[in-house]
Formats: sequence, structure tokens, C-alpha cells
Amino acid sequence: MQSYDVVIAGGGMVGLAVACGLQGSGLRIAVLEKTAYTPTPLADTPSLRVSAINRASEKLLSHLGVWQDILAMRASAYHGMEVWEKDSFGHIRFDDQHQGMTSLGYIVENQVIRQALWQRASQSSDITLITPASLQQVAFGDNEAFVTLEDGSMLTARLLVAADGADSWLRKKADIPLLFRDYQHHALVANIRTEQPHDAVARQIFYGEGILAFLPMSDPHLSSIVWSCEPQQAERLRGMSDAEFNQTLSVAFDMKLGLCQVESERQTFPLMARYARQFAAHRLALVGDSAHTIHPLAGQGVNLGFMDAAELIGEVRRLQQQGKDIGQHLYLRRYERSRKHSAATMLASMQGFRQLFAGNNPGLKLLRDIGLKMADTLPGVKPQLLQQAMGLHDLPDWLKQQ
Repeated sequence: MQSYDVVIAGGGMVGLAVACGLQGSGLRIAVLEKTAYTPTPLADTPSLRVSAINRASEKLLSHLGVWQDILAMRASAYHGMEVWEKDSFGHIRFDDQHQGMTSLGYIVENQVIRQALWQRASQSSDITLITPASLQQVAFGDNEAFVTLEDGSMLTARLLVAADGADSWLRKKADIPLLFRDYQHHALVANIRTEQPHDAVARQIFYGEGILAFLPMSDPHLSSIVWSCEPQQAERLRGMSDAEFNQTLSVAFDMKLGLCQVESERQTFPLMARYARQFAAHRLALVGDSAHTIHPLAGQGVNLGFMDAAELIGEVRRLQQQGKDIGQHLYLRRYERSRKHSAATMLASMQGFRQLFAGNNPGLKLLRDIGLKMADTLPGVKPQLLQQAMGLHDLPDWLKQQ
């Protein structure tokens, strides 16, 4: 039986961030990844799943020593953001120069972030990466948790971290209830080549039946799209011929970048808001999608998860330094209160946006247009909105001081 201080279920971006953040703290850490994983050279064509990394997440990844590796692999800074509603005067635009910044954020493939964190973790003598490793049983004892893997091996830990995704096995085994709301939308993702260059501007258009976002990649004519729409429409879009899809997409995007050409497969997945009733329990902490999922509307899902990781890293390090039990729910409640508040605020904001921009009611449409126009022109509003988008208000104290 192997004994560890912290066992993290899930070797994705958020779980690996927790592991890398705890190295050097005197704790023995294990990461259990369900599917066999070996970092491989990047393909020439970008993968479909990308994240919009905000300033707060960039700060965490820099502290973990992986940000320069990410930039060296493949990442695309974006210098502007543009949001508008179809067939209306509602419009808002941000750019970094007017705000005195070098960029507003980065579009990065999820696999690039994961690979950089995995390589960092594999170089640490404090961290053991176990893959493939599927959990079969867990028991929460007074002083430690006991984990049995499918291959029969057993581990003990003072703290288990559930970073095993929206369908978290650990969350279920701890009997933590889940609140959820079906957005009744599916997201379609694909890589798109546009006739005109994107100029490193992230763009998002709202229309009655959905939301379409173009995220600029490092190639000046290549964007990753996230098209949120009703499930039947998403399936229709996925099943269209390339020529029909290109035409439909170009029109839906108001021909903003000229003609569009799909350059990848098209994938769809359902959109669901989830919120765990507890983010911590005896010997257990939940992070990332295990604790919450939100609409991809503002691209904040992974940023919220990285701030979970940052908060938990700070709490566990503090408890360790003070000689306290890192798995006691009493002590983990501080982490839980902080992150539940942030997640609840984000979920409520996304739901408000979703309701405000849904449908074609003329009165609501006018209200939306006036709101966007005011936000674009009133002094002081844009900097406030950007601070929210960059996540700097959500940084834990220890990371603010880095």
C-alpha cells in the first residue's frame, strides 16, 4: 500500500495545476489519470478544444513555471474583443492599447496547457503520476482516505482532490448532491479559415436562437469557433456538407471576416450548468468541472477551475506550514466558502446573460441594444468589465503578492 499526503483524481489541466502548485511544500502527491497519457509532439493543425486564458490564469501558470513553455508550443494573444447583436445597433468593442495593456488574454489549445503541466509535474520528485489508473473503491477514514484502483493496488491519502470532471466519480462516492440546469443548447466546435484576417480580435455575435464566437488562433486567418444553439440545429450544422456549412456560417457571422471555410471535423456537446452543493467534505476537495460547469458564453470555465486550484494550493500550503490536518473539513471550509461564492456569482451572471439574449422579443432586443451601446460609450464602464473578464478580482491573496 502506497501512502501519500495528497491524491488527485484526474490528470487534466486543473488537477495537474494543483499538483504543480503543491510541489516543494513537503507533501507527497500522486496524480491518478484514468486514460493512458504520454506527451507527444504537437500536430501541425490545432486541436478543436481551446480555452481563453485570462490574466488571472496566466499569473497562476507563470507561478507554476509553465507559461513560457505554453507560449513556446502554441498560444495566440488576442488584442481586442468585439460583441454585437445581429440586425441591431447594439455593439461593444475593447482593445488592449486603449486600456494600456499588452494583450487581453490568450487563446490556447487545452492539450498544450495539459502537456506543459504534465511535463512540469513529471520533473518533480514530490509528484507521482499514475496512468492509466481507474478508481474502484474509496473509504473515508478518520485520519486518511483509502483508495483502491481497478488493478488492485491501494493508496492512502490525507486529502483527496476530485479533479475528475463533470461526471466526477469521487463526488458521487462522497454523496455530494449536484444542482444542474440544462441550457437546452449544444455547442458546436470547429476550426475555421476566414477570407479576411482576424487581427487578433475575439468576436461574439448574439442572435435569437444562439451565440456564435470566433476565437483567433496564431494563424491570422484561422479561428476556433464555439457555436451555441438548439440541439436540433447543432446536429443539422454538424451533418451539413462543407459547402452548405460554410455558407450558413458566413451568413450567421454577418460576413464579418468574409467567406468562412471549415478546416476540421465538427464536434458537438451538450451545455449544462452544474453546481455541487459542497466543494469540500471530510478528506475531500472538489476543483474545476467536478465542482461546477458553466456556459462557454464568456470563455470563463477553465479560468474558474484554475482559480479553484490557486485557492486550494494556498490553503493546503498554509495548513501544512501551520502543522494542521490538511484533510479536515473544518479547515477546508475556508476554501469551500471562497470558491462557492465565485462559482455561484459566475453561474448567476451567465444565466442572466443567457436569459437577456434569448429570443427575439422586440422590447428585450431594444433593451439589449441600449445596454451594449451604453457599455461601449459610458466612461469607466469598459475598464470595469475588463477587470471582471481578466479575473483579477478573483485572485487569492497569495497569488496577488507574486
